[in-house]
Amino acid sequence: MLKWLVTNFRTLSLAFVMAMAVWITSVSSADPDEVRTYPRQVNIEIVGLNPGLVIVGTPARQASLVLRAPRSVWNQINSSEGQVRLVVDLAGLAAGEHTLPVQEQIRTQPVRVISITPAELTILLEPVTTRTLPIDVVLSGEVAIGFQAGLPTFEPAEVVLSGPQSAVEMVERVHAIINITGLRENQQSAIELVALDAQGQPVTGISMTPTTATVDLPITQRGGYRDIAIKVNVRGNVASGYRLTNISVFPPVVTVYSSNPNLVNELPGFVETDTLNLNGASQNIEARLNLILPAGVSIIGSQTVIVQVGISAIEGSLSLSNLPVKIVGLEQGFQADIAPAEVDIILSGPLPLLDQLTPEDIIITVDLTGLAPGVHQVEPQTELLINDLRMQSINPATIEVTIRPASP
Repeated sequence: MLKWLVTNFRTLSLAFVMAMAVWITSVSSADPDEVRTYPRQVNIEIVGLNPGLVIVGTPARQASLVLRAPRSVWNQINSSEGQVRLVVDLAGLAAGEHTLPVQEQIRTQPVRVISITPAELTILLEPVTTRTLPIDVVLSGEVAIGFQAGLPTFEPAEVVLSGPQSAVEMVERVHAIINITGLRENQQSAIELVALDAQGQPVTGISMTPTTATVDLPITQRGGYRDIAIKVNVRGNVASGYRLTNISVFPPVVTVYSSNPNLVNELPGFVETDTLNLNGASQNIEARLNLILPAGVSIIGSQTVIVQVGISAIEGSLSLSNLPVKIVGLEQGFQADIAPAEVDIILSGPLPLLDQLTPEDIIITVDLTGLAPGVHQVEPQTELLINDLRMQSINPATIEVTIRPASP
């Protein structure tokens, strides 16, 4: 038997190889391999980074793949995400520039990777460093005329920078900018800190602790200057049936100055305008008026103020009874009876308009357009020929209408 096996070994081996080839061919024809592009971009995971190092820049974080796999395996790959994982391993690497391959991990098999784009990443590693710098407070703009800004105080006085060594070393100063334009009183606020390089440009890629500073800035008024309110000097009464709704002045406060501070300090806290005559006024007024100042005292800026006076009519109400109702929209060949034929109404509006109202200024109708013969309840409509008057109520709210063919 052994002699027979030795004698026929080559023949048996050839037969086995041919059988395997036939089996592989039959399997391949039933489930052929296909080369396709993986349908989704795959995130590149970076692992093994030394905690004392940091990645500088933004290396690619996604890649595309071309795979070869049987058609049945492609169905599994496409059916769910997470079948493919891409990894770049930084374990054991020191600071410096490194070019590393993108390694694949494929959960479903059999699969062969044809290509990965990108196939490798160039990564720059730098040591993480910290640095402490003082905070520089910068004032931007000018306070209001007659005021001055004092020395700011702030908390904390220093900031700790952390990040890649090259970025941290680029920082020349850390400042907080306070906009003081037009300020008249003390300012306290939390100001965002900004790290700048030697050219005054912001440095990115670093962290600061803290990110804001609380700044107190005193604002004081200079000697000889004073902020003072404006009082409008009015005379006369508005027209009968009208009332004042408001008196406004712009600006409400002005800054006055005198080379003799005593003159400013002796002012009573306000200055008056020239007289504004309201006699017989029945509509809003806007006027530019001068201010009355003692000798030796002047205004900083415009020498006049704008005064706005609101005037509106006094509101009232008026009841009217037994007003006739007119029929409109009745089709030819029909006649209509309405009950009641007169209504009572209540109007409201400005008294001067109510006083001049006449019955001819009120038209009350019932619109019968499109109504068939029979009995209907119709709401009366009111038209007021004087604007700004309002209908408050009508009694009754509906009118009974009886429509029938007209008598011969």
